[in-house]
This record gives sequence, C-alpha cells and structure tokens, in this order.
Amino acid sequence: MLKTVEDISATKKRLKIEISADTIEKEIQDSLEKVRKTAALPGFRTGKAPIGLVEKKFGKRVEEEVLDRMIPQVYADSLKKADITPVADPVIEEAIDFKRHRPVSMTITVEIMPKMEHLIYEGMTVKEIETAVDDADVDSVLKRSQEERASYEPSEGPVTMDDLVSFDYSAKDNDLEVKDQVFKVGGSLFPEEFSRKLIGLKKGDELRIETTFPEGHLPEKLSGKSLAVDVVMKDIKKISLPVLDDEFAKDMGFETLGALKEHVRNEVLKAKKNEAARIQKAELLKKLLDSHDFDVPESLLEGELAALVSRETAKGDGEETASDAETLKERLHPDAVRNVKASLLLSAIGRKEKVVVSEDDLKNAIISMAMRFGVPPEKLMKFYLSRDGSLESLKNSLFEEKVLDLILSKAVAEKGA
Repeated sequence: MLKTVEDISATKKRLKIEISADTIEKEIQDSLEKVRKTAALPGFRTGKAPIGLVEKKFGKRVEEEVLDRMIPQVYADSLKKADITPVADPVIEEAIDFKRHRPVSMTITVEIMPKMEHLIYEGMTVKEIETAVDDADVDSVLKRSQEERASYEPSEGPVTMDDLVSFDYSAKDNDLEVKDQVFKVGGSLFPEEFSRKLIGLKKGDELRIETTFPEGHLPEKLSGKSLAVDVVMKDIKKISLPVLDDEFAKDMGFETLGALKEHVRNEVLKAKKNEAARIQKAELLKKLLDSHDFDVPESLLEGELAALVSRETAKGDGEETASDAETLKERLHPDAVRNVKASLLLSAIGRKEKVVVSEDDLKNAIISMAMRFGVPPEKLMKFYLSRDGSLESLKNSLFEEKVLDLILSKAVAEKGA
C-alpha cells in the first residue's frame, strides 16, 4: 500500500510503497496450491504431492512470479490513490530486498503531468483575416490550368518571353560546347539577363552574350563564372493556350465555363479559409503558451529534444562533432520546451472538452493525405506503421488539430486584434 508521497519537483514525485508480509504470503500459498494441483512429482499422483515438497521444488519460481504480478498492481493502486498520472516508466531507486515473511518496501520515483487547473482558452481574441475571393483570384487559377494544357507551335520568331527555344552555345575560354540546348525563355536554367538578350532573335541568328552564371549552376564548371557565351538559335516554339470556353470546361469535367468558374471560386475560398484558420490557430496557440506557465517533465523534454536534434542532423552532412551536437541541443532547447508545453496544454484542454479522434476521423485523414500526395491509402498506412510502429502519432496530430479547431470556434475575431 502507499505510505508516503514526496514532492521532488512540480513534475516529479517519490512514492514509498509497502506490501505487507501477510499479503505476499497469502499470494505465495495460493500460487503454490495451484502448482500442486498440476505438479507431477516422483512417488506421488498428480495433485497429491505434499505442499512442503512442492514448495521445495517450485518455491523460488513462485515467489518471483508473485512479486512480478503484485508489484505492478500495487504501483497502479498507489498511483490511483495519490491521484497521479505518470508520463514515463517509474524508476525504482534501490533493489527490492525480498525475504519471506517480511514486508516488501519500495521507493519509486515517477514523473507526472503538471497541474493545469485553471485553463483559459474560451473567448480569446484573434485577428480577423479577410477570405473574400475576387475575379483576379479565379482568373489566376484558370490561367494556370490553361498553361498546364498548353502546347507549343513552331515559329519563325522573333523570340519572346516564355517561348520554348533550342540553341547551341559555347564558351571557348572555358572549353565548353553544348548542342541543342532546350530552354524556356525566362526559366531558371540560365540567368535572367541571358533570357533578356535572347529576346528578338530568329532562327539562324548568332549572338555573343556576356553573363554571370549563379552559384550551383550545372554544369559545375559554369557555377559562379562570368563568361562570354556564343549562341546559335536553332528552333523557336511559341506557347499556344487553349481557349477558355465551355469546351475547355468540359475537358475539366464541368458542363459550362460558368460552372468551372464557380467551382474554382469555391475552392479558392476554401483554401483561403483554411490558411486563415491555420494562421489564427498559430496565434491562439502562442497566446495559450504565453498565458500558462508550468514546468515540463524531463523525460518528455528529453524525448522531444532528441527528435528535433535527429531531424536537424539528418539535414546536414553527417560530420557533426560532439561540440556541434551540444551547440545544436542548446539552440533547439527552447523549441523543444515550447513543443512539449503546447502538447500538454492541448492534451489537457482536449480531455476537459472530451475531444476524441474516431476511427472515421483517422480513415478520412489517411484518404485525404493519400489523395494529396498521390499515393494509395494502404501505402501511406504502411509508411506510418514502419516509421512509428502504429498510427498513434497521426492520431495525436489529428487530436491536437481538433482541439485547436475547438479553441478557434470559441475565439472572438477582431479587426487588428
């Protein structure tokens, strides 16, 4: 039973627990009796061997099994009695000294959830964000759709911006010669000034262009170099956009151009509202963190910090020193604290509001993500299972998002808030 609870810190407690000798002995005797009923010992029929002989042969094993069974149960009962919610596995401070007919005493250190009794999340102010859709928004989307379905028609020139051209170029001073280079004028393959000087050329025209290639340009021998490049224009094709009419709309799966425009308007509005909600939820989360001050459990902080360091290290060249790692930990420590605090706050609010993530929520999220990434839902599920061993991380993300949605629904939007 629980004897005492000592506060080590706001997130760590020390429990002193004792199991009485009589309680342990009763469990041992009951277990020995169960073993006796099935034990086959020489000279005795099954179940008829003297209990003393059974204890002599099986006593040590039974004692271990009883302790293995009783200690977790007593620990759980003690947590319940102390009204403690652990966030990590307990640490037994010293080895358990078990002797028959004596009580077993344990001193256990356990990290707990911080107390968050006065949660303030209703009626928070948030900046109002305009989500109106105008004709320019719709036209921009339709123009992209036109460009995706565009074709290129042969032309005699002259070259204009966005033409698809083919040319030979060489830089004698750099021992460079390239044949039939295909390039969309204005694209990122060449510097902007290079594109500008191509404008006006016709097939067969030759021109020397002095230009500076950006760092990282391929081939590498051009990277960061200023060169005089000799260009011979060989072919010019001009973009041909499909006409925006009912036929175009039908190719997109709509009866009329008006129906397509209405669909685009609704989708743009939905995207703007989603982006506005994302910004507002980030603002509300920051306000929550600023208005609730509490300590975070060390184990959760260490786990989050390790995850951030691992993620950051994966972006590097793999040659990080111990000193670099410590510097990285120090730099990422505030982010880790913030992430853990945010998770604990959202968890506490979610529990209070009885927020749950249903199987349908999980299924719909997987389907939606699979459509967005263009992969089968089964493949996405396998990714989460292989990476995390379960879908719990996805489920937790959905839970936190639902809590933020709830907080946003209770917020007051104000202009300039």
